[in-house]
Amino acid sequence: MLPRFFGVMLALSLGPGAAFANDYDETIELFKHAGESAVFFTQSYAFAVFPTIGAGGLIVGGARGVGQVYVRDRVVGDAVMTQLSIGFQAGGKAYSEIIFFQDKRALDEFESGKFEFAAGASAVAITAGASASVGTDRASSGASGGKNNATTNGDYQTGMAVFTIAKGGLMFSADISGEKFAYTARPGN
Repeated sequence: MLPRFFGVMLALSLGPGAAFANDYDETIELFKHAGESAVFFTQSYAFAVFPTIGAGGLIVGGARGVGQVYVRDRVVGDAVMTQLSIGFQAGGKAYSEIIFFQDKRALDEFESGKFEFAAGASAVAITAGASASVGTDRASSGASGGKNNATTNGDYQTGMAVFTIAKGGLMFSADISGEKFAYTARPGN
């Protein structure tokens, strides 16, 4: 039963693997107008954008997404992100991800084809959200705006800054550690 559930969840969440050019443009525009991620477009050396990453799992999970790498708004290569995880998780989700590279050194590390986010790596989630909590001494609640005006607190960590925007689904897990990337340069770059 468990393998069958995992297979169905993973297949549903990964969906079509390829993104169309329009998907890239729309995703870039979305990040350009979402919180502090907009500032990184003018401050970073390069960026990689993944319009849709699908993730799913029940105890054992996986994720996959196809992206493009840009230097100064010019596509220089293609990237594939894969992730395998084991631990407390259930469900499926889809999200967009962008990775900003502070300088050429950070981009070179990513392009080496052996790059992987280590344990403890985190992304800033840019999504509309609400939270509420009740304690013995007080009650509190909070909410952020929509995708276009969410407040974020992004910063470079080891030359990279990562932002995500949820597209749909429900999954208990929000970790980018263990994401592995394969990079292929485009001819002439």
